[in-house]
Amino acid sequence: MMAVAFGVSLLLTGCVVRQGAEKQKDLEFTVIRIQDVPASLKEQLEEKKEEDFKLTYSDNEYLYIVRGYGIQETGGYCISVNECYLAENKICVRTTLNGPQAGEKVEKTPSYPMVILKMELRSEPVVFE
Repeated sequence: MMAVAFGVSLLLTGCVVRQGAEKQKDLEFTVIRIQDVPASLKEQLEEKKEEDFKLTYSDNEYLYIVRGYGIQETGGYCISVNECYLAENKICVRTTLNGPQAGEKVEKTPSYPMVILKMELRSEPVVFE
């Protein structure tokens, strides 16, 4: 009898647990250049650009969400923002790094692809998917 009660309690708690990732609405953002970010954020980006990183930064007006893919051997990379939405208790962001097309002429110098999203100031934590 005790084992049945324990099993039922496990089932009930499993039903109550929620991930909170249900999409509530898409968020508006602008993709900006590194030259257009606040100076203190620009310094952080310069320090991190060689590594794969995910970063958020806020000032009194805006939230900046940055996804960097680290050093790449050549140029020709671009980043797609697949999703940026508000879930129950977080902001979800999903991006993809796209490499150069086959046969595309690219710079033979290293590049540091990153995307910077600028949006209204929000307090929810950001989750990179």
